[in-house]
Amino acid sequence: MSYYEPLVYVVPEEEEGFILKTVLQKRLMVSRKLLSRIKLTERGITVNGERQYINIKVKAGDRVEIRMEEEQSEDILPQDLPLHILHEDEHLLILAKDAGIIVHPTHGHYTNTIANGVVYHWQQAGITCRFRPVHRLDQETSGVLAIAKTPYVHQQISEQMIQHQVKKEYLAFVWGTLTSPNGTINEPIDRDPDQPHVRIVREDGYAAVTHYEVVKHFAKATLVRIWLETGRTHQIRVHMRHLGHPLLGDKMYTLPQYEELAADLEVSGRLDRQALHAFKLAFVHPGTREWTEFHAPLPADLSELEQWLTLSR
Repeated sequence: MSYYEPLVYVVPEEEEGFILKTVLQKRLMVSRKLLSRIKLTERGITVNGERQYINIKVKAGDRVEIRMEEEQSEDILPQDLPLHILHEDEHLLILAKDAGIIVHPTHGHYTNTIANGVVYHWQQAGITCRFRPVHRLDQETSGVLAIAKTPYVHQQISEQMIQHQVKKEYLAFVWGTLTSPNGTINEPIDRDPDQPHVRIVREDGYAAVTHYEVVKHFAKATLVRIWLETGRTHQIRVHMRHLGHPLLGDKMYTLPQYEELAADLEVSGRLDRQALHAFKLAFVHPGTREWTEFHAPLPADLSELEQWLTLSR
């Protein structure tokens, strides 16, 4: 049986006499679900190299270790696909995702996804991990994507997301001129009853909060920086449409007054997807316990779009 590198915690003097379970949950931040799973592993929890029950009391200087079995994504076909790696360590793989590629295989779409490329990359490097993205990006959205290498890392970042401690920031090109330099859109979102795949603002929907700040004005559009308090499906696209400024290239959420401009953009061949880029992702790194930020530069298609908008009158 193979294991990932153990997580280690040395008990300080002030925690002499603590129950081991408390140390695992309050110091190593192991969730109840993950703890139950680790307990079933042969050497999942040890103190000073010896397997222990979680109800014992620890002493100052005790070396607490937890181990998780290595896993792999046996149902994902490895493929040699281009990956733009921003960072990789024993805990995380951080990518700059291209627009147009799906993150995880779905029914009827089993290949040419980020997952296929990552599994191949790990296979070539001799790394045994299960593919675990810690957040989502739409197929047509580019930007920073984080993938956890162990169940513990996935749980740690997921918990930060629940507590709204993960910072995700986007750049979006939207039609028209925003008159306010910044603002907040606090409008609930749910499915459109007539088109279940489409989301709309509706009073009985789920709470959704989007903040924005103007970065640059153009003659026909505006570049905005956006950050979220919630993570509803299509949230940015729906909220910006509700504000009256849909994203460039977004055919699903466009507005009639921008159809002619959108047609010109499409005919020019400048953009074939919604102009949304996840340029920043930040959280407390589960391995180092330090605040860490990752940035993905604006991709070529959006850089060219910015130049085109700058020259447009």
